[in-house]
Amino acid sequence: MHERNEEMKNSLNDLWKRGCDFLGVQHAILGGAMTWVSEPNLVSAISNAGGFGVLACGAMSSDLLVQQIRKTKEMTQKPFGVNLILMHPDIMELASACVKESVTHVFLAGGFPEAKLVDFLKQEKINVIAFAPSLIMAKKLIRMGVDALVIEGMEAGGHIGPVSTTVLAQEILPHIKEVPVFVAGGIDRGEAIASYLKMGAAGCQLGTKFVCAHESQVPANFKRAFLRANARDAVVSTQIDERFPVIPVRGLSNQGTKDFLQCQRQVIEKVDKGELTLKDGQLEIEHYWAGALRKAVVDGDVEHGSLMAGQSVGMVSKEESVGDIIQTLVSEAKASLEVFS
Repeated sequence: MHERNEEMKNSLNDLWKRGCDFLGVQHAILGGAMTWVSEPNLVSAISNAGGFGVLACGAMSSDLLVQQIRKTKEMTQKPFGVNLILMHPDIMELASACVKESVTHVFLAGGFPEAKLVDFLKQEKINVIAFAPSLIMAKKLIRMGVDALVIEGMEAGGHIGPVSTTVLAQEILPHIKEVPVFVAGGIDRGEAIASYLKMGAAGCQLGTKFVCAHESQVPANFKRAFLRANARDAVVSTQIDERFPVIPVRGLSNQGTKDFLQCQRQVIEKVDKGELTLKDGQLEIEHYWAGALRKAVVDGDVEHGSLMAGQSVGMVSKEESVGDIIQTLVSEAKASLEVFS
């Protein structure tokens, strides 16, 4: 009987039950919010397959966000969330749009949220999920009242922090029990999901894994770039002047990577000549990535655009349906747990 109880504790359904209940899904597998990529088609496909899709707001206006939420709802009856970037100048309007459209889960990314934003969303009965880059910040976010956390390591694609997923998991998971914690960054296989669940995670978030799904709307040459790439091709952007801090961005190395260095040099030259203020120079550098990402994902310019990708890109070997991706992850996780039960 004791062995049977231990086996039940090690079952996948048991290990991620807290995450599944929090999200309202069959599988506690979240689709990472990727600007221009995590749009209604892909988000709804992830939710329909039993996972939890997350719509990426990015730089959208509140009116466009409303349209995207409604379009997603037309394509799925299952739960999904919305990711808001805290640097957006109209963040409160975007939060209000989520309330208006009865969004159940809002992810706050790209910084530390203001208390008034968290309070506003919670007053409207919305589940608030924030990103914790350290144990200290995780505890502070919990005191603010967030309902769940995501810890994302530097292996991830797009904007990243300085610490690896495995280190963050070891630092945070043993100490945070008050809220569900989801792990992200560099995850491609079910065995990895199982290992983080065993450490105390409520589920895992994957982004790069879904870029080449059939349901993903990115251009065909964008997908081909992913399928050809290996882990070492997913590099972090370089900062060349400490006066202009660059939030590290991981993407596939191409001409666009070199263009970003040239962009920085040009801004530095303008500032040194007095043609730009430091603040305007910083904004010009930050705006580079938004334009470069659109150039790649929307216009299909994979040479000069930004191909944001995590280091797990080397394990993306074929284009397949979202349903097949999730079922494979679940099968791998179950098989892994059976070996050690």
